[in-house]
Amino acid sequence: MDNALIPKEVKRCPFSQFIILLGPVVGVLLLGVFAMSLVWLKGLNQTNMNDAYGFAAWIWADLTVIALGGGAFFTGFLRYIIGKDELKNIINYAVLIGVICYSSALLILGIDIGQPLRGWFIFWHANVHSMLTEVAFCLTVYLGVLIIEFVPLIMENRQIDRVPFFHHLGHRMHEIMAVFAATGAYLSFFHQGSLGGVAGVLFGRPFAFREGVFIWPWTFFLFTWSAAAVGPCFTMLITRITEKITQKKLVKENVIQLLAKISGWMLTTYIIAKIIDTWYWAAVTAPSKGFTLMDFYSNNPLYGIWILVVEIVIFGVVPAAILIIEKGRRHPILFITAVVLAVLGVCLNRWVMVLQVMAVPVLPFEGWPMYFPSWQEIATTMIPVTYGIVFISLAYRYLPIFPQEQELNPMGQMGPGEQEKPSILSDRKLRSAET
Repeated sequence: MDNALIPKEVKRCPFSQFIILLGPVVGVLLLGVFAMSLVWLKGLNQTNMNDAYGFAAWIWADLTVIALGGGAFFTGFLRYIIGKDELKNIINYAVLIGVICYSSALLILGIDIGQPLRGWFIFWHANVHSMLTEVAFCLTVYLGVLIIEFVPLIMENRQIDRVPFFHHLGHRMHEIMAVFAATGAYLSFFHQGSLGGVAGVLFGRPFAFREGVFIWPWTFFLFTWSAAAVGPCFTMLITRITEKITQKKLVKENVIQLLAKISGWMLTTYIIAKIIDTWYWAAVTAPSKGFTLMDFYSNNPLYGIWILVVEIVIFGVVPAAILIIEKGRRHPILFITAVVLAVLGVCLNRWVMVLQVMAVPVLPFEGWPMYFPSWQEIATTMIPVTYGIVFISLAYRYLPIFPQEQELNPMGQMGPGEQEKPSILSDRKLRSAET
């Protein structure tokens, strides 16, 4: 029965091996679900959040997965709107990763509000002056768009595709997918920007406060820019990890090189804008409020000036330089180094804009409060990771995620545990050769 669900002319490991490999991941996932249940049953006293850290590990994780999921909207924009047809061979995986990231983001918000049964208040009693209301609306609607983009892929499952209704529905949905891609790009631009805008309008937190255009601070545009630049890097990184685990080539190199080149130039322009923003803030905005640059960095190792250097130079300039140079992005080790550094860069940026913003003292008698998340926070933050692994594993096993897999991996080339049983004809040829 399991073999009947696997896509045609590809091989997968035995079902028993598949279950055994997923066992530890599911165990960690269940631990996260248990911790999440404790938070929902007993409240936010299960966390180490306090008056200094009202936004903490969960909000950092939320902003991070949203940024990493940006590969879905930007790759879709390049494929359907700009017309980069080569990206059709990786768009399925980008959408899959986007579904995982955005559903995880909504799950984290459901945990963080403390009273999930009142989550519908966001929509029914919407605060029309709140950026967070706009974020909640756009996140929910865009997740719906991603699910619509993912549904045709589900309908291509061997057994589901046999049903005429689903076969024709999936085909028709493919024909109008450009409309959903355009809608997703529009929604993503605003909710990615609004997440940055929330920090940029915090007048009481000068580390995050920025000047801007009309009502939009610079952080509004930087958040969207960074998600569009680094989201595709995350997609390529997960693709490479998948290829390493399955020991198969799943996407042709020209597809990866095109996406890497575009991502490299996006990252280059973003880091230039980030440097300009940081310089203007340090030289003009902060002094106008009575602060110097070093007032926002502590002697303790957690909030030292090293953060600024690492984010801009190591996690920004270096990967951008590698990806815009053809020799750099074609070198396997340099390529992986670049996409890993870029992903770490956006993670660090979101960490700074959430936790360091809260840590910087704003009154003369305040010190630098320290924070370490409780085990419940850590376990629930692992849910997106483990849930993502399970989701990707199931999708890879039962859905035609990679259109080029069959071409790149003829039936004679198998991944680990994917040994083809010899046929009667091949067995006879072998015996004849031995004779």
